[in-house]
Amino acid sequence: MVTHYESGSWQDNAGCRGPKSDQFFPPIKGERRQEKRDREVRAKNICAHCVVLGQCLDYALSVREVHGIWGGTSGPERRIMMGLSA
Repeated sequence: MVTHYESGSWQDNAGCRGPKSDQFFPPIKGERRQEKRDREVRAKNICAHCVVLGQCLDYALSVREVHGIWGGTSGPERRIMMGLSA
C-alpha cells in the first residue's frame, strides 16, 4: 500500500523509512496470528523512538488510515480513536 508522500515533510524524518519499513504492513502472502503480533511489536518499538511519532499519528487519523502501523498504533486502535468499530 502506498500513501501520499511529500518530500521535505515530516515523513523524511520518520524512523520507519528504509529497510525496516516492511514491518509496518502485513506481507502480501499473509501471515499467521503470532507472526502478525511479532511484526506489530517490532514496528511499534521503532515508533517508540521516532521523532515524528505525533505527526505520524495525526496524519493517519486525518486521512482515516485503517491499515498498518502509524504513529505507534494499529489499524484497530485507530478505528477506536476515530469512533469506528474495531
